[in-house]
Amino acid sequence: MILLNGKETAQGILRELSASVASAGCRPPGLAVILAGEDPASQIYVRAKERACGEVGIVPVSFTLPAATPQSELLALIRDCNTRQDIDGILLQLPLPLGIEPETCLLAIDPGKDVDGFHPENVGRCSLGLPGFMPCTPAGVLELLRRYQLSPSGKKAVVVGRSNIVGKPLASLLYRQGVDATVTICHSKTQGLARECCEADFLFVAMGRPEIITADMVKEGVVVVDIGISRTADGLRGDVDFASVSLKARAITPVPGGAGPMTIAMLMQNTVQAWKKRMNI
Repeated sequence: MILLNGKETAQGILRELSASVASAGCRPPGLAVILAGEDPASQIYVRAKERACGEVGIVPVSFTLPAATPQSELLALIRDCNTRQDIDGILLQLPLPLGIEPETCLLAIDPGKDVDGFHPENVGRCSLGLPGFMPCTPAGVLELLRRYQLSPSGKKAVVVGRSNIVGKPLASLLYRQGVDATVTICHSKTQGLARECCEADFLFVAMGRPEIITADMVKEGVVVVDIGISRTADGLRGDVDFASVSLKARAITPVPGGAGPMTIAMLMQNTVQAWKKRMNI
């Protein structure tokens, strides 16, 4: 069984990006990091992303706003970041406080600085196979498989979860030309979920339900990517029962240490990509 070590793989990507930035001989990339509210999980994620910036040589320009910040003030900040020459990418940490519409705020971000890949223009480009910023978690999952030489080409891929951030864009990337998987999307209303999962050569799970996928739901030799993560009384748990499923899997990601670090690595990669385009490197 192959343990798909996202933490180790992500570190390799950060080192590659750091070398690229260091050799450029111009101003470093700048990433606006906007955190609204006091959500503890969001604070942890933002600190991890800022640490990654330091490893790559990206300058984080941090904005921390109280939960009571009006939407109009947040939109004004985004518009200012859109025009600043020292900012190449904009990260708006989700979820946002109640009373602020995430769709409105994400739409306000310049697509050329949308390094999360959430703007509808980039979502459309991803769907059509055009150049643009790919959403970080799906892109990270495919990069992890690529670096372990696990190709889903011609294989049946089952995606469990249909969120706009992970499930839908991941399915879109899996069936695009060059990846060439045959894709089935499942969700909480899918009848016969176990049957669908048992047919998967590659199983991607992103529902946020601890250990919903058990050994009787997978076949021998499956490649499993567990994207979900939940905080339980026993600690952090993925959507897959690792102990039992790993006995049947050809390859599997751990939780934590699988998809999460790859997401941050792809955010850094998108930021460097945006910077290079703006600096004509």
